[in-house]
Amino acid sequence: MYLPAKIGVDHSLLMHNIGRTLKRRCCTDTRPDFRLSKTSFTVLLNLLDQDRRHGWGAVIETLVFLFWLASGASYRVVSRVFGMPRSTVHCIVHRVTEEVVAIRHQVIHLPKTPEDLEVVSRGFAGLARHRAFLRAAGAIDGCHIRIKPPGGPDGHCYRNRKLFPSIILQAVCDHRGSFIDTYVGWPGSVHDSRVLRYSPLYRQTVYPPPGHFILADGGYPCLQHPLPLITPYKRVNEGVAAQRFNSHHSRARSIIERAFGMMKTRFRAIFLQALEVHHTFVVTACAILHNICLCAGDTMAPEDEPEEDVGDDDGEPALEATSGALWRDQLCAEVSALEEVPPDHDYW
Repeated sequence: MYLPAKIGVDHSLLMHNIGRTLKRRCCTDTRPDFRLSKTSFTVLLNLLDQDRRHGWGAVIETLVFLFWLASGASYRVVSRVFGMPRSTVHCIVHRVTEEVVAIRHQVIHLPKTPEDLEVVSRGFAGLARHRAFLRAAGAIDGCHIRIKPPGGPDGHCYRNRKLFPSIILQAVCDHRGSFIDTYVGWPGSVHDSRVLRYSPLYRQTVYPPPGHFILADGGYPCLQHPLPLITPYKRVNEGVAAQRFNSHHSRARSIIERAFGMMKTRFRAIFLQALEVHHTFVVTACAILHNICLCAGDTMAPEDEPEEDVGDDDGEPALEATSGALWRDQLCAEVSALEEVPPDHDYW
């Protein structure tokens, strides 16, 4: 049995040995064990409220949480790796998850200044390789997260179109793939447009500012109000101009798929299994860590295949909104009239 209290192990000595071992690992590369670089880990520690931590200490407890997140291992396995009781690991994982989620608004936030917004918009124009997208302020999509469905009659509501139980993470990202808005928790059977309708992003209409729009795939309605969304043309026979617009649109919009892919690759052990514990908290924590890593230059190429776009908006036929089709036609005309951005042009 591994319980230190029962075999007379000095807790302070145990903590010292664990800390020394982890520091030795941290001298090389921390990403294989914890999925965060040393720089990302330091940024995370600085953001967390370390004054609330007692006993094992902020560093060890954060590493326990990251190891659990990175490995997808059971509490029993984590307890053996760190030499602490399983109940302690359980408490640490829940507590640190809540502490990470508590810093959400420091890490996941909309552009704060006009200058920040301009950087984002120029970034999307660079991705699209066309100046017509200088008013793009984000890319939105939904991502299915596997869960173990709740019991009872409502359990079937979580089964999505691919027939596995999930919850939906709706997210908006900037041109780098950093999340600027997240909304998680709806059952997997719900259509993306319905999740959008009930999200704070749609209901509060605080972003994007006038004259700007968010890029979305064909699963969303093309809107001008209350939330400006520009989607691609759905019919393949719209003509050459529409096809050209769709191509540039896809170049810019696909950054949100890449962002989901990077996050799932970094924490693939968690996302490949059905989440049981605080699934909305765990998903939010992973999104926060994704942003921290991107800001620290700690990138990871996505391995997951992007999810298929939903071709028809059949989820919310009663959306009370103003169509953005006319605005899309104007953008399409700009794409046909204006020159493309040179491939070597730097918008950052």
